[in-house]
Amino acid sequence: MNPRTLVRRLLVAVLLGVAVYAAFVLFRGFRGIRDALSDFRWSMFALALGMTFGNYVLRFLKWEFYLRRLGILGVPKWDSFLTFLSGFVLTVTPGKVGEVFKSLVLFETHGVPGARTAPIVVADRLTDLIGIIVLVIIGSLGFPGGLVWAYLGSFAVLVALVVISSRAIPDAIVRWMDGRGGFFGKLAPRVATAWDSLRILVTPGALVVPTVISVTSWALEGLSLYVILLGFRANVAPPMALFFYATSQLAGALIPVPGGLGVTEGSLEQQLVRLGGVPQIAATSAMILVRIATLWFAVLLGFIALALLRRRHPKLLSGE
Repeated sequence: MNPRTLVRRLLVAVLLGVAVYAAFVLFRGFRGIRDALSDFRWSMFALALGMTFGNYVLRFLKWEFYLRRLGILGVPKWDSFLTFLSGFVLTVTPGKVGEVFKSLVLFETHGVPGARTAPIVVADRLTDLIGIIVLVIIGSLGFPGGLVWAYLGSFAVLVALVVISSRAIPDAIVRWMDGRGGFFGKLAPRVATAWDSLRILVTPGALVVPTVISVTSWALEGLSLYVILLGFRANVAPPMALFFYATSQLAGALIPVPGGLGVTEGSLEQQLVRLGGVPQIAATSAMILVRIATLWFAVLLGFIALALLRRRHPKLLSGE
Protein backbone atom coordinates (compact mmCIF):
# COMPACT_ATOMS: atom_id res chain seq x y z
CA MET A 1 0.00 0.00 0.00
CA ASN A 2 1.36 3.37 -1.03
CA PRO A 3 2.01 5.91 1.78
CA ARG A 4 0.02 8.50 -0.17
CA THR A 5 -2.98 6.17 -0.12
CA LEU A 6 -2.63 5.90 3.65
CA VAL A 7 -2.53 9.68 4.01
CA ARG A 8 -5.61 10.09 1.80
CA ARG A 9 -7.55 7.53 3.82
CA LEU A 10 -6.51 9.20 7.05
CA LEU A 11 -7.55 12.61 5.77
CA VAL A 12 -10.99 11.26 4.86
CA ALA A 13 -11.32 9.72 8.32
CA VAL A 14 -10.14 12.92 10.03
CA LEU A 15 -12.62 15.01 8.05
CA LEU A 16 -15.40 12.61 8.97
CA GLY A 17 -14.36 12.78 12.62
CA VAL A 18 -14.20 16.57 12.57
CA ALA A 19 -17.69 16.67 11.04
CA VAL A 20 -19.06 14.34 13.73
CA TYR A 21 -17.54 16.28 16.64
CA ALA A 22 -18.44 19.64 15.13
CA ALA A 23 -22.06 18.48 14.90
CA PHE A 24 -22.04 17.53 18.59
CA VAL A 25 -20.47 20.84 19.58
CA LEU A 26 -22.86 22.94 17.50
CA PHE A 27 -25.90 20.98 18.66
CA ARG A 28 -24.97 21.10 22.35
CA GLY A 29 -23.67 24.67 22.30
CA PHE A 30 -20.15 25.88 21.60
CA ARG A 31 -19.94 28.27 24.56
CA GLY A 32 -21.01 25.67 27.10
CA ILE A 33 -18.45 23.15 25.90
CA ARG A 34 -15.74 25.84 25.76
CA ASP A 35 -16.48 26.78 29.37
CA ALA A 36 -16.50 23.13 30.46
CA LEU A 37 -13.12 22.54 28.84
CA SER A 38 -11.68 25.68 30.40
CA ASP A 39 -12.58 24.32 33.86
CA PHE A 40 -11.35 20.82 33.07
CA ARG A 41 -8.39 19.45 35.03
CA TRP A 42 -6.04 18.61 32.15
CA SER A 43 -3.84 16.43 34.34
CA MET A 44 -6.70 13.90 34.10
CA PHE A 45 -6.41 13.89 30.33
CA ALA A 46 -2.68 13.19 30.59
CA LEU A 47 -3.48 10.31 32.94
CA ALA A 48 -6.06 9.00 30.47
CA LEU A 49 -3.43 9.03 27.70
CA GLY A 50 -1.06 7.08 29.96
CA MET A 51 -3.74 4.48 30.70
CA THR A 52 -4.53 4.17 27.00
CA PHE A 53 -0.85 3.63 26.20
CA GLY A 54 -0.79 0.97 28.94
CA ASN A 55 -3.62 -0.73 27.06
CA TYR A 56 -1.49 -0.78 23.90
CA VAL A 57 1.49 -2.26 25.73
CA LEU A 58 -0.68 -5.07 27.10
CA ARG A 59 -2.17 -5.72 23.67
CA PHE A 60 1.36 -5.88 22.24
CA LEU A 61 2.00 -8.75 24.66
CA LYS A 62 -1.05 -10.46 23.14
CA TRP A 63 0.38 -9.88 19.65
CA GLU A 64 3.65 -11.49 20.76
CA PHE A 65 1.73 -14.42 22.25
CA TYR A 66 -0.01 -15.02 18.93
CA LEU A 67 3.25 -14.84 16.96
CA ARG A 68 4.85 -17.41 19.24
CA ARG A 69 1.75 -19.59 19.05
CA LEU A 70 2.10 -19.64 15.25
CA GLY A 71 5.82 -20.40 15.50
CA ILE A 72 6.85 -17.00 14.09
CA LEU A 73 10.16 -16.35 15.84
CA GLY A 74 13.18 -14.18 15.13
CA VAL A 75 11.37 -10.84 14.76
CA PRO A 76 13.25 -8.28 16.93
CA LYS A 77 11.08 -6.99 19.76
CA TRP A 78 11.43 -3.33 18.75
CA ASP A 79 10.45 -4.14 15.17
CA SER A 80 7.57 -6.23 16.45
CA PHE A 81 6.37 -3.42 18.71
CA LEU A 82 6.53 -0.86 15.90
CA THR A 83 4.75 -3.31 13.57
CA PHE A 84 2.00 -3.75 16.14
CA LEU A 85 1.57 0.00 16.59
CA SER A 86 1.62 0.57 12.82
CA GLY A 87 -1.66 -1.33 12.61
CA PHE A 88 -3.35 1.63 14.31
CA VAL A 89 -2.82 3.67 11.13
CA LEU A 90 -6.00 2.09 9.77
CA THR A 91 -7.87 1.91 13.06
CA VAL A 92 -10.58 4.13 11.61
CA THR A 93 -11.97 1.39 9.38
CA PRO A 94 -15.16 -0.69 9.78
CA GLY A 95 -14.52 -3.35 12.44
CA LYS A 96 -10.86 -2.24 12.52
CA VAL A 97 -10.19 -4.65 9.65
CA GLY A 98 -7.45 -2.27 8.57
CA GLU A 99 -5.31 -3.74 11.33
CA VAL A 100 -4.52 -6.58 8.90
CA PHE A 101 -2.06 -3.95 7.66
CA LYS A 102 0.30 -5.38 10.31
CA SER A 103 0.54 -8.55 8.23
CA LEU A 104 1.66 -6.56 5.19
CA VAL A 105 4.28 -4.72 7.25
CA LEU A 106 5.61 -7.97 8.76
CA PHE A 107 5.82 -9.54 5.31
CA GLU A 108 7.73 -6.62 3.80
CA THR A 109 10.13 -6.26 6.73
CA HIS A 110 10.73 -9.89 7.70
CA GLY A 111 9.24 -12.03 4.93
CA VAL A 112 6.50 -13.60 7.08
CA PRO A 113 3.66 -14.72 4.75
CA GLY A 114 0.54 -12.62 5.27
CA ALA A 115 -1.73 -15.66 5.19
CA ARG A 116 -0.07 -16.91 8.38
CA THR A 117 -0.48 -13.72 10.40
CA ALA A 118 -3.73 -12.21 9.03
CA PRO A 119 -5.86 -14.56 11.24
CA ILE A 120 -4.32 -12.82 14.27
CA VAL A 121 -6.67 -9.91 13.55
CA VAL A 122 -9.72 -12.20 13.79
CA ALA A 123 -8.48 -13.89 16.98
CA ASP A 124 -7.59 -10.49 18.43
CA ARG A 125 -11.06 -9.09 17.71
CA LEU A 126 -12.65 -12.23 19.16
CA THR A 127 -10.77 -12.04 22.47
CA ASP A 128 -11.36 -8.28 22.58
CA LEU A 129 -15.08 -8.97 22.23
CA ILE A 130 -14.93 -11.46 25.09
CA GLY A 131 -13.04 -8.91 27.19
CA ILE A 132 -15.62 -6.20 26.46
CA ILE A 133 -18.46 -8.57 27.35
CA VAL A 134 -16.79 -9.29 30.70
CA LEU A 135 -16.62 -5.54 31.38
CA VAL A 136 -20.27 -5.15 30.36
CA ILE A 137 -21.25 -7.87 32.83
CA ILE A 138 -19.21 -6.27 35.62
CA GLY A 139 -20.70 -2.86 34.95
CA SER A 140 -24.27 -4.11 34.46
CA LEU A 141 -24.45 -5.47 37.99
CA GLY A 142 -25.26 -1.95 39.16
CA PHE A 143 -28.57 -1.57 37.32
CA PRO A 144 -31.26 -3.69 35.59
CA GLY A 145 -31.33 -4.28 31.84
CA GLY A 146 -27.58 -4.04 31.35
CA LEU A 147 -27.10 -7.73 30.59
CA VAL A 148 -28.89 -7.49 27.23
CA TRP A 149 -25.67 -6.33 25.55
CA ALA A 150 -23.74 -9.14 27.23
CA TYR A 151 -26.21 -11.75 25.93
CA LEU A 152 -25.95 -10.41 22.37
CA GLY A 153 -22.16 -10.31 22.48
CA SER A 154 -21.90 -13.78 24.05
CA PHE A 155 -24.10 -15.21 21.29
CA ALA A 156 -21.90 -13.59 18.62
CA VAL A 157 -18.75 -15.05 20.21
CA LEU A 158 -20.34 -18.52 20.44
CA VAL A 159 -21.35 -18.47 16.78
CA ALA A 160 -17.85 -17.32 15.74
CA LEU A 161 -16.17 -20.08 17.77
CA VAL A 162 -18.46 -22.75 16.29
CA VAL A 163 -17.79 -21.60 12.73
CA ILE A 164 -14.02 -21.30 13.23
CA SER A 165 -13.71 -24.64 15.05
CA SER A 166 -15.72 -26.50 12.40
CA ARG A 167 -13.72 -28.19 9.66
CA ALA A 168 -16.71 -28.81 7.42
CA ILE A 169 -17.51 -25.14 6.74
CA PRO A 170 -14.02 -23.84 5.82
CA ASP A 171 -13.14 -27.04 3.94
CA ALA A 172 -16.30 -26.70 1.86
CA ILE A 173 -15.44 -23.06 1.11
CA VAL A 174 -11.89 -23.95 0.07
CA ARG A 175 -13.11 -26.81 -2.16
CA TRP A 176 -15.62 -24.48 -3.82
CA MET A 177 -12.94 -21.85 -4.44
CA ASP A 178 -10.53 -24.45 -5.79
CA GLY A 179 -13.20 -25.81 -8.14
CA ARG A 180 -13.98 -22.37 -9.52
CA GLY A 181 -10.42 -21.90 -10.76
CA GLY A 182 -9.04 -18.53 -11.83
CA PHE A 183 -8.79 -15.91 -9.08
CA PHE A 184 -10.65 -18.08 -6.55
CA GLY A 185 -8.48 -21.08 -7.34
CA LYS A 186 -5.31 -19.08 -6.68
CA LEU A 187 -6.75 -17.72 -3.46
CA ALA A 188 -7.88 -21.11 -2.10
CA PRO A 189 -4.47 -22.23 -0.70
CA ARG A 190 -4.08 -18.89 1.14
CA VAL A 191 -7.54 -19.22 2.66
CA ALA A 192 -6.72 -22.76 3.79
CA THR A 193 -3.45 -21.57 5.38
CA ALA A 194 -5.21 -18.67 7.09
CA TRP A 195 -7.94 -20.91 8.48
CA ASP A 196 -5.39 -23.39 9.85
CA SER A 197 -3.62 -20.53 11.63
CA LEU A 198 -6.93 -19.25 12.99
CA ARG A 199 -7.80 -22.67 14.42
CA ILE A 200 -4.48 -22.69 16.28
CA LEU A 201 -5.27 -19.28 17.80
CA VAL A 202 -8.79 -20.07 19.06
CA THR A 203 -8.22 -23.40 20.81
CA PRO A 204 -9.19 -23.27 24.51
CA GLY A 205 -5.53 -23.19 25.55
CA ALA A 206 -4.81 -20.29 23.22
CA LEU A 207 -7.83 -18.25 24.33
CA VAL A 208 -7.14 -17.97 28.06
CA VAL A 209 -4.05 -15.73 28.11
CA PRO A 210 -5.21 -13.33 25.34
CA THR A 211 -8.65 -13.04 26.96
CA VAL A 212 -7.16 -12.15 30.35
CA ILE A 213 -4.99 -9.55 28.62
CA SER A 214 -8.02 -8.20 26.76
CA VAL A 215 -10.06 -7.80 29.94
CA THR A 216 -7.20 -5.99 31.68
CA SER A 217 -6.28 -3.77 28.74
CA TRP A 218 -9.86 -2.74 27.94
CA ALA A 219 -10.45 -2.06 31.63
CA LEU A 220 -7.52 0.36 31.53
CA GLU A 221 -9.02 2.12 28.51
CA GLY A 222 -12.48 2.13 30.09
CA LEU A 223 -11.12 3.65 33.26
CA SER A 224 -9.66 6.45 31.16
CA LEU A 225 -13.28 7.57 30.77
CA TYR A 226 -13.61 7.51 34.55
CA VAL A 227 -10.57 9.75 35.12
CA ILE A 228 -11.72 12.18 32.40
CA LEU A 229 -15.11 12.40 34.14
CA LEU A 230 -13.21 13.15 37.36
CA GLY A 231 -11.60 16.02 35.47
CA PHE A 232 -15.08 17.45 34.94
CA ARG A 233 -15.94 16.68 38.59
CA ALA A 234 -18.66 14.26 37.47
CA ASN A 235 -19.48 11.59 40.03
CA VAL A 236 -19.74 8.28 38.13
CA ALA A 237 -18.69 5.01 39.77
CA PRO A 238 -15.85 3.12 38.02
CA PRO A 239 -18.01 0.02 37.18
CA MET A 240 -20.59 2.26 35.49
CA ALA A 241 -17.87 4.08 33.55
CA LEU A 242 -16.58 0.70 32.37
CA PHE A 243 -20.10 -0.28 31.33
CA PHE A 244 -20.71 2.93 29.39
CA TYR A 245 -17.38 2.67 27.60
CA ALA A 246 -17.67 -1.05 26.82
CA THR A 247 -21.23 -0.91 25.49
CA SER A 248 -20.49 2.12 23.32
CA GLN A 249 -17.46 0.32 21.87
CA LEU A 250 -19.59 -2.75 21.25
CA ALA A 251 -22.24 -0.67 19.49
CA GLY A 252 -19.60 0.98 17.30
CA ALA A 253 -18.10 -2.40 16.40
CA LEU A 254 -21.44 -3.97 15.44
CA ILE A 255 -22.37 -1.19 13.01
CA PRO A 256 -19.94 -1.06 10.02
CA VAL A 257 -18.95 2.58 10.00
CA PRO A 258 -15.30 3.77 10.05
CA GLY A 259 -14.02 3.57 13.62
CA GLY A 260 -17.60 3.48 14.89
CA LEU A 261 -17.70 7.25 14.27
CA GLY A 262 -21.01 8.75 15.31
CA VAL A 263 -22.37 5.50 16.74
CA THR A 264 -19.84 5.12 19.56
CA GLU A 265 -19.96 8.84 20.37
CA GLY A 266 -23.75 9.05 20.44
CA SER A 267 -24.13 5.89 22.53
CA LEU A 268 -21.52 7.02 25.07
CA GLU A 269 -22.91 10.53 25.42
CA GLN A 270 -26.49 9.38 25.92
CA GLN A 271 -25.56 6.74 28.49
CA LEU A 272 -23.58 9.29 30.47
CA VAL A 273 -26.58 11.60 30.56
CA ARG A 274 -29.49 9.17 30.97
CA LEU A 275 -27.91 6.47 33.12
CA GLY A 276 -24.98 8.25 34.73
CA GLY A 277 -26.70 11.52 35.53
CA VAL A 278 -23.84 13.54 34.01
CA PRO A 279 -24.84 17.07 32.88
CA GLN A 280 -25.28 17.25 29.11
CA ILE A 281 -22.37 19.63 28.42
CA ALA A 282 -19.97 17.68 30.63
CA ALA A 283 -21.07 14.41 28.99
CA THR A 284 -20.45 15.73 25.47
CA SER A 285 -17.08 17.20 26.45
CA ALA A 286 -16.00 13.99 28.21
CA MET A 287 -17.06 11.93 25.18
CA ILE A 288 -14.95 14.04 22.83
CA LEU A 289 -11.88 13.89 25.08
CA VAL A 290 -12.08 10.15 25.66
CA ARG A 291 -12.40 9.53 21.92
CA ILE A 292 -9.32 11.67 21.29
CA ALA A 293 -7.45 9.71 23.97
CA THR A 294 -8.53 6.26 22.81
CA LEU A 295 -9.07 6.56 19.04
CA TRP A 296 -7.12 9.43 17.53
CA PHE A 297 -4.15 8.96 19.87
CA ALA A 298 -3.87 5.44 18.45
CA VAL A 299 -3.88 6.73 14.87
CA LEU A 300 -1.12 9.22 15.74
CA LEU A 301 1.00 6.48 17.36
CA GLY A 302 0.44 4.31 14.30
CA PHE A 303 1.90 6.92 11.96
CA ILE A 304 4.85 7.57 14.27
CA ALA A 305 5.58 3.83 14.43
CA LEU A 306 5.27 3.50 10.65
CA ALA A 307 7.68 6.38 10.12
CA LEU A 308 10.22 4.77 12.46
CA LEU A 309 9.83 1.44 10.67
CA ARG A 310 10.42 3.06 7.28
CA ARG A 311 13.66 4.55 8.62
CA ARG A 312 14.75 1.06 9.71
CA HIS A 313 13.44 -0.58 6.51
CA PRO A 314 13.63 2.03 3.70
CA LYS A 315 11.94 -0.24 1.14
CA LEU A 316 8.81 -0.68 3.29
CA LEU A 317 5.67 0.17 1.26
CA SER A 318 7.84 1.39 -1.60
CA GLY A 319 6.39 -1.15 -4.01
CA GLU A 320 9.82 -2.57 -4.82
